[in-house]
Amino acid sequence: MIAGQRYVNNDPELAKDRRRTRKLVNEFNDTMKTDPDAGSDIIKKIFKRTGKKVDIQAPFQCDYGYSIEVGENFFANYGCTFIDVGKIKFGDNCLLGPNVQIYTVDHAFDVAERNRGVEIPGPVTIGDNVWAGGSAIITPGVTLGNNVIIAAGAVVTKSFGDNVLIGGNPARIIKKLK
Repeated sequence: MIAGQRYVNNDPELAKDRRRTRKLVNEFNDTMKTDPDAGSDIIKKIFKRTGKKVDIQAPFQCDYGYSIEVGENFFANYGCTFIDVGKIKFGDNCLLGPNVQIYTVDHAFDVAERNRGVEIPGPVTIGDNVWAGGSAIITPGVTLGNNVIIAAGAVVTKSFGDNVLIGGNPARIIKKLK
């Protein structure tokens, strides 16, 4: 899984990792009700790498955490979900609106493989100065350049370069930005 290759999702080691992360995520979500600074410290334990300033609002969900890297000045609003089977990497100064979802896994297309629990990771890489509007969805294998704005509700199924406003389902370029 970590190597980006097909894997079986019911592997005991992965199940143990998910349980560990769920405990920390639940602790984070509970702690945020009373002590946001302590909540940020918990996120720094969950994620592989963070900048000094990371601000995530509860509730938040992820599977493993060790596949997530965020740069400086990262903000995720309420209800964000990261399915981090594959790597998720954010640059600096990224803003996520409420309920943004990032998926880095596909189930096998072959029915027999899918029924055995075979999954296929696909990393998501997001550049600097990216703003994702509320309820945007980013699917496996997407790379976004710098200075990208994702309109609220967009479903991003392919990669885009720098300096664009994208939106729709599937997302397309709405406007080139300067």
